[in-house]
Amino acid sequence: MSLIRRFTPKGLFARTLLIIVMPVALMQVAVAWSFFEEHWETVTSRLSEGVAGDIAMMTALYEQSGGDLDAFDRLSDTAYETMRLSVDFRPAETLPTSRRSSFFRTLDRTLNRALSDQITNDFWFDTTRYPSYVDVRVEVDDGVLRFIALRERVFATTGHIFLLWIIGASTLLTAVSVVFIRNQVKPIRRLADAAEQFGRGQDVAHFRPAGATEVRQAAHAFLEMRARIKRHLEQRTAILAGVSHDLRTPLTRLKLQLALMPASPERDDAKSDIDAMEEMLDEYLDFARGQLVEATESHDLGQLAEQVVENARRGEAEIAFESEADLFAQVRSVTVQRALENLIGNATSFGDTVRVTVKRAGSRIEMSVEDNGPGIPEDQYDEALKPFNRLDESRNQNRKGVGLGLAIARDVARNHGGEMRLGRSDLGGLKATLSLPG
Repeated sequence: MSLIRRFTPKGLFARTLLIIVMPVALMQVAVAWSFFEEHWETVTSRLSEGVAGDIAMMTALYEQSGGDLDAFDRLSDTAYETMRLSVDFRPAETLPTSRRSSFFRTLDRTLNRALSDQITNDFWFDTTRYPSYVDVRVEVDDGVLRFIALRERVFATTGHIFLLWIIGASTLLTAVSVVFIRNQVKPIRRLADAAEQFGRGQDVAHFRPAGATEVRQAAHAFLEMRARIKRHLEQRTAILAGVSHDLRTPLTRLKLQLALMPASPERDDAKSDIDAMEEMLDEYLDFARGQLVEATESHDLGQLAEQVVENARRGEAEIAFESEADLFAQVRSVTVQRALENLIGNATSFGDTVRVTVKRAGSRIEMSVEDNGPGIPEDQYDEALKPFNRLDESRNQNRKGVGLGLAIARDVARNHGGEMRLGRSDLGGLKATLSLPG
């Protein structure tokens, strides 16, 4: 069973074509085998036996004539007129020692069996030299009798026509099946492409249901799902934006009151707490912001990363940057830059050596951020990517936030049809890699 699965086509087009064509092909093979085995070979045997009987009779008459060539010539004329069999006597000649086999070996076997049953003399024949004739030679005492018989008298010539008809019908049926199945598979492929584009956050407004009833139902279900997801994203963003707006008003009043208060350690602590709360609100809003607002466009990811690195360097961060050329991809530049800012911010918070690398890896483009900080234990990588998880005991990531930096970066990668991986850096700390489709 595993061997069958290994060689079974994986695509719907190939599987459907196999389901339609294979039974027809097997039926055609069975019909052809039955025709050649039961009808064609039987008819050919009867024809070969008839010609072999004529050759045996002419050979016997020649031997009875005692070598009278005049009498034999008259017999030859009669044989040609009545049996369409050309007979020629070749004195002092011997039978050829080699013979070419026919492509259809059944012809040779049938004629050889018929001649062997009716002629006791040594004989030789060739069914390939002349397209319309069969050459048969029989050895006699003083030479060789050569017989030229029409091919249609020896073999049933309609067998090849039947075989060509079978092949032509199968080819025509296969061609029609290919066209039909391709038209049925196209709507399914368009639905799959639309789902993939939507998963990357691209607009699929051009998609329209088409194809068979079941495919249309799936397409309508996809459009309804897309609408629900978009409403959910809009509602989430609206709720978080409203919460952020409502909380910023009292925070602003608190900041104003603190500014009017006399300087003291307590006032400074309170201002730090308010600043931390504002950063938390910004991070909440970044995490909940809808990804479908910004349209995807072709951007050079190397240049995008370089802009983020330059901005980080203006904040006195020491960052090494390496990038290949012409790394274009369909992305939303603002969200990708936000993800890199979060990763670089984490790296500069926990290490004094940071390296950013952008390169192509097969069909994807990888953007890696590495540092020489304490890193994260390998068994906690999955936990580190969860929202609101700070891993205080190991790395204390996002000390100024709520543990959304890596989660935002992973969401950005997934919304572009990519992924985010964590690993150990050659610098000794953490290596975070955004892998996006190229």
